[in-house]
Amino acid sequence: MNRLHSKRALVTGGTSGIGLETAKQFLAEGARVMVTGSSDESLAEARRQLGGDALFSQTDAGDLQAQAKLAQQVRDAFGLLDVAFINAGIGVFMPLEAWDEAAFDRSMAVNFKGPFFLLQALLGTFANPASVIFNGSVNAHLGMPASSVYSATKAGLISLAKTLSGELATRGIRLNTVSPGTVTTPIYGKLGMPADALQQMKDGLTAVIPLHRFGSPVEIAKAVVFLASDESTYAVGSEFILDGGLTIA
Repeated sequence: MNRLHSKRALVTGGTSGIGLETAKQFLAEGARVMVTGSSDESLAEARRQLGGDALFSQTDAGDLQAQAKLAQQVRDAFGLLDVAFINAGIGVFMPLEAWDEAAFDRSMAVNFKGPFFLLQALLGTFANPASVIFNGSVNAHLGMPASSVYSATKAGLISLAKTLSGELATRGIRLNTVSPGTVTTPIYGKLGMPADALQQMKDGLTAVIPLHRFGSPVEIAKAVVFLASDESTYAVGSEFILDGGLTIA
């Protein structure tokens, strides 16, 4: 396939999971790709997997100054940008009484504030037409315990894709969201749960998913490719829920 031939693409949080798989799919579809990651180690691993055809930037997704710097790096590398998959995020799950202001602010900064101001910083860099895809979550639609802040940040992105679509459509910028359900990514290993408790949680989720399995990063990445390509030019402000039927169960 060559659906993204010559398109210039940015993938934030592109060093693992859905972001890394999307970067692979973008490259396979003919795009030029810049990937961001938060550490030298993660970027080194992504470089090993993606090879010399991708560009890399160490960027803190929750740092506003870093978003402006990233936008300048994109301009220097590509001139104009055709596709942005704004994927970088963190998942922190705690009951209400466990949250403090610092943890709340960090989740909001990485998952919502950073993406908002990255989009602002990139405004003068987007080609016409251009496609922006946010990585949301089905948690925005579920009342899952301990997910209050994470779910709120993802609901914010879904809303942002809709409201900014009306604002930016005349500039040729389309915004859409993919909202994955349970997907096999490294995020589960970062929850700090004991192995037996983590397996119990996974088993419980699998039992209520109509397909009775977790999704794979490539299944989400393929949807992102569609939204990035010219095949989706009539998709504006939409949300693609990819959850194996979890939200209809």
